[in-house]
Amino acid sequence: MTICKGFLVTGLVFLTSAGASSWAQTSPIIGGVYTCVDAKGRKLTADRPIPECTDREQKVLNPSGTVKAKVGPTLTAQERADLEVKEKRELEERSRTADEKRRDRALLTRYPNKAVHDQERKEALAQIGVVIQAAKNRLDELTKQRIAIDEEMEFYKKDPSKAPAYVRRQQEENIQSQAVQRRFISEQEAEIKRVNARFDDELVRLRQLWTLIAPAPGK
Repeated sequence: MTICKGFLVTGLVFLTSAGASSWAQTSPIIGGVYTCVDAKGRKLTADRPIPECTDREQKVLNPSGTVKAKVGPTLTAQERADLEVKEKRELEERSRTADEKRRDRALLTRYPNKAVHDQERKEALAQIGVVIQAAKNRLDELTKQRIAIDEEMEFYKKDPSKAPAYVRRQQEENIQSQAVQRRFISEQEAEIKRVNARFDDELVRLRQLWTLIAPAPGK
């Protein structure tokens, strides 16, 4: 009977050692003293990863007793995939937050107050206005040229095909050029709307930032 008990004890020790060996093979081993509190509340220590704590964090201690590293619980493939997704999402969020802070700092550096922001808006719109005016001047010239061309074509009103080729070509080029100028003016007017929208959006954020950095009343 004693032999059977010894055999059972030996078998249990063997199984426990085999389990530890198997778990250790799938986990990176860091040199040091492993310690953890298992599911039963027992504080365990070992010179290698502790099988009873595969479902929880283990600390790896230096000889001095300070924490050298922490080993997380063993994860299933699905748990690892979920953790990677979570970490990626957190990284993206941190990156987005950092980008926002950089943009906010850049905005405050460029526009320390509303007067500076208003002045830059005014200058940006003025530049577009100059371009639009130049296009309108060109359109006026083309309109006058068209009048002269139409006057010449008046002689061939009954049969425009008899008009000289250079006159018909001038008429066609004038029509195309006017269309180009009108399209360009339309694009620049749309640009004015985009510029105003950008400055409006900036102003909303800037008002929040100016409030945050404004000195408290009485200081």
